[in-house]
Amino acid sequence: MRPGVVVLGLLSFGFLLAACSSDSNKTAEDPNVFPKDYQRELLLTLTNKLDDPTNVKDAGITDPVLRQAGKEQRYTVCVRYNARNGSRHYEGVKERIAYYYGGSLNQLIAADQGQCQGAVYKPWPELEKYCLAKSCS
Repeated sequence: MRPGVVVLGLLSFGFLLAACSSDSNKTAEDPNVFPKDYQRELLLTLTNKLDDPTNVKDAGITDPVLRQAGKEQRYTVCVRYNARNGSRHYEGVKERIAYYYGGSLNQLIAADQGQCQGAVYKPWPELEKYCLAKSCS
């Protein structure tokens, strides 16, 4: 037998073993797991991003819904609020859209005009009542 054929056979066998040894028991993560803790995640994210997360007005949030996001569907939540800037002046109502992957917040961005059109907002007192002081009730 020629040495080249033996080497080629061993290489082929090695590739076959490597393919079989991959973790085939590992299941792919479901990107569309319902985001059970969506309000807490959004509250934490917003209170860290806002210049002044206290005394927010007109806060509203939607329930998670599956929505087309490019070629995929993802759970999304629309949020709106009127927060103060660093000078403590209200900036006007802003609308954001949150995208979820695998049940966790993946992205929170400004909603394009129409992305949250027709969204059914419910009051979100948790954002309006957020307080930084330990003495807050």
